[in-house]
Amino acid sequence: MIRVRVAAIPRAYEVLIQNGLLAETGERLRECLGGTPGVFVVTVAAVRRRWSKGLSQSLAGAGFRTQWLEMPDGEPHKTLATVARLAEKLARLKADRDAVIIAFGGGVVGDIAGLLASLYMRGVNVVQVPTTVLGQVDAAIGGKTGVNLPAGKNLVGTFHPPLAVLVDPEVLSSLSARQFRAGLYESLKCGVIGNPELFDRLATADWKVLRHDPATLAWVIVESIKLKAEVVSQDERESGLRRVLNFGHTIGHALEAESRYQRFLHGEAIAWGMIAAAQIAREMGRCADSTRQHIWDAILRAGSLPKVRARGEDIFARLATDKKTRNGVPHFVLPRELGKVEIVKDVPQSLIVAAVDELRKLGKRE
Repeated sequence: MIRVRVAAIPRAYEVLIQNGLLAETGERLRECLGGTPGVFVVTVAAVRRRWSKGLSQSLAGAGFRTQWLEMPDGEPHKTLATVARLAEKLARLKADRDAVIIAFGGGVVGDIAGLLASLYMRGVNVVQVPTTVLGQVDAAIGGKTGVNLPAGKNLVGTFHPPLAVLVDPEVLSSLSARQFRAGLYESLKCGVIGNPELFDRLATADWKVLRHDPATLAWVIVESIKLKAEVVSQDERESGLRRVLNFGHTIGHALEAESRYQRFLHGEAIAWGMIAAAQIAREMGRCADSTRQHIWDAILRAGSLPKVRARGEDIFARLATDKKTRNGVPHFVLPRELGKVEIVKDVPQSLIVAAVDELRKLGKRE
């Protein structure tokens, strides 16, 4: 088993990574808690059908009384209304302040369950058990929770560190090829911002083959987790360094909001956002054209992305409500070279609009 420590307030926690870890969830949870309070698993129907038996047996074997709460799947349901409905269910099930919420699903489930845990009775413990690539390498780590508004992505949320994060790469076997690929874009992002070896491995790998290569896939997951844990441990509340994790997210989040969270999986929108950021960096002289091309090639060779239909002007207008905009000025994470990025706030509107319009052209050529 690999353990990665994440520094957080009020306490540090560990990310545990191991094939077959789902069967040990109950044991690991009892180690963290020192007892067996009521456990409430927040999940979606597809995950429950495929993986609930193993989790239920593990929790029961460790002495936990478990109740299940289902929510609808997908970004359109990442709303305050969903959190409110789940809170009502918790109350009806007589969940008290000792309750533990298990987030058992992808990034949407993790964000919703984390926010629910931070709010219910002013805060109960949450354990993240992510079942997607995106959840395992990114969303479950760092303590961010949040929901979307029509105005923008993740505009309402809290920081609520989990008690632990339990990562079992074996559960990724149930993902569709599209979901698997979308999550790996976040690992590719980790490579660009701080791990050139990770970038190179992903840029040259056949992602269809990687899906069936447990050793290499585990390495990718661990390296991604290590990078995020290192960044988050130094800047939990995103006051400085943690902002580098937003590479690709400025335009990516705007694309999601503009399409009403219907067109793109999160990782797909971030992939387009990384392409746009690399284009802007090259146009501003912040990186060499070869760096821009390496990033483009790595993303575009991985598989087809949903086409971008939004106009550049509309995406620029969306940036006014983005969390990364300060005093009306959008901030971008731009690559300098593979493994190094910088925060830039003087990006001209014309370059932002042109970059989005270039995404539309690239989509038509695929």
